[in-house]
Amino acid sequence: MDNLHNAPLTHRHQRILEIINKQSIADVGQLSDALGVSTVTIRSDLDALDKRLLLRRVRGGAMAMQAARFERPVDVPTHSFTSEKERIGAVAAGMVRSGETIILDAGTTTLAMAMALPEDIEDVVVITSSLDIAIALEKHPGATVFVTGGKLKKSGRNPNSRSLVPPFAGLLLDHLNADFAYLCCAGIDAERGFTNANLEEAEVKRFMISASRRCIMLADRGKIGHVAGARIAPIQDITTLVTDRKANPTEVSALQKSGLKVVLA
Repeated sequence: MDNLHNAPLTHRHQRILEIINKQSIADVGQLSDALGVSTVTIRSDLDALDKRLLLRRVRGGAMAMQAARFERPVDVPTHSFTSEKERIGAVAAGMVRSGETIILDAGTTTLAMAMALPEDIEDVVVITSSLDIAIALEKHPGATVFVTGGKLKKSGRNPNSRSLVPPFAGLLLDHLNADFAYLCCAGIDAERGFTNANLEEAEVKRFMISASRRCIMLADRGKIGHVAGARIAPIQDITTLVTDRKANPTEVSALQKSGLKVVLA
């Protein structure tokens, strides 16, 4: 084991670590394109570097060893899982019924859900902490939109995502009894529950869970098995997870055994 950890790195392994340490996370396809080798070779490289504790393997790629303490850069999940997010959002949008009051968290997948809401749905009240979602639903004929209020977040994994965080973000939510809350997260683990990287956003998510009868989490497979620094909720506090159909069956089974309903989009 000592020989393994002390062995010099190959040039390709050095390049992989440079890329991942620079952007915190990268997927197999991106690394394959950057280094001009097959995805099979990249997966083997990532496994070897993971064994040396130089990076952390995640579904579809790898992340820097310290990345769990920070938010993942927006370009990787949105680039890697765009079609998955759209499918997840469409499935979640199909769950909404006319007359409901729903809460939509700030996130790329909940934004996809908002954009997929059927135009013929009627009398839906949407409360959101996302200015992007509010704008996306501005002209929806059947939606009445409220924003939570609070401070405009100016930093994080997506600097272009306009979300509202404490202080004051919980004032409106304290007065609500919503039917459903649809949230995003950065990590899902059968034992550690649902987590997020931003402490302020995690606080808003907890307010949203308390303000709703049921909570549905929307997350691509890249979030499963990841544990971020801020707790949102234990597994039993969330009714349903909507994730993509390529999620690892073993990981999905572990979540189901914890009592979580999992819907594959």
